[in-house]
Order: sequence, then structure tokens, then C-alpha cells
Amino acid sequence: MFTGRLAIPYVTPSGVVNFSFRCLKAHDCKESGCPKYLPPEGMERNLYNVLDLKADSPFICVTEGELDALTLSLAGLPAVGVPGVKNWKKHFSRCLEDFEVVYAFGDGDSAGGKFGSFLAKEAKARPVRLPAGEDCNSLYVKGGADALRRLLQD
Repeated sequence: MFTGRLAIPYVTPSGVVNFSFRCLKAHDCKESGCPKYLPPEGMERNLYNVLDLKADSPFICVTEGELDALTLSLAGLPAVGVPGVKNWKKHFSRCLEDFEVVYAFGDGDSAGGKFGSFLAKEAKARPVRLPAGEDCNSLYVKGGADALRRLLQD
């Protein structure tokens, strides 16, 4: 079932607690009827990259998706990822309370705008809109870490 998928481990201070598996095929998953992300059956969804909650930073970034959170973190911006806004749990907001600012990184599409608005209400986040058609990964590929950091200066 997970053959040919990227294994994404959910690492915590006590070790790996969950996985998600991303499709790597060169197709549009929605059109193909293929789930882009596939969690193990029966596993509850968690915040991704929770080690960044311990970062010595006045802010934290929240993304819709694991790989965008990983990209921001590698660019020096502490980030956690929600495995889809439908998987948001009320207690996730409590995990973010110690930060002065919470940034919600939504993709540059209508769903990204809804994600930012949702987190503004749920976690008092400041929505960060990416350019149309972009996500954290594509922006990083085009402009490196500086392109992502500039989004927080606008």
C-alpha cells in the first residue's frame, strides 16, 4: 500500500510517533483518484515537526502540510505542519500559545486563503499569503530561503 511513496516520520522528543506517506507519481492525484497523502490506518493525525515548538524564537509558522513545514524549518523559520486543515484539533492552539506571533502560511490559492483565515480565528495567527500558484517548496526552489524570509517582512 505504501510502496512508491515518500515516508514522512513524525518525530517528537520521545521518538517517532506517526508516519504519513506521500505519493511520488508524476500525476495530478485528485484527477487520478489517488490520495496524495496516506496515513497508516487507525493512526490519529498529529502536528508535524513538533520539535520546532522548542525553538528559541518569538514566532512559529504553521503550514498546511508536512513538506512546507520542513522547508520553512530548513530555511531557518521554525514551523509546524497541519496534515490538512480538516485535521486541525482544538488543542493544537494551546501548543502555539507561548509564541508572540503565529504565522499561517497558506498556499497561493483559494484553499490557502481559507487556511490563513481559519488559523487567524483558531490560533490568532497572522496569515501569510504566498504568490498565486506557489507554496513554500516552490518559492524556495525559485528564490531560496531569502524568498521565504521576505514574506515575513511584508
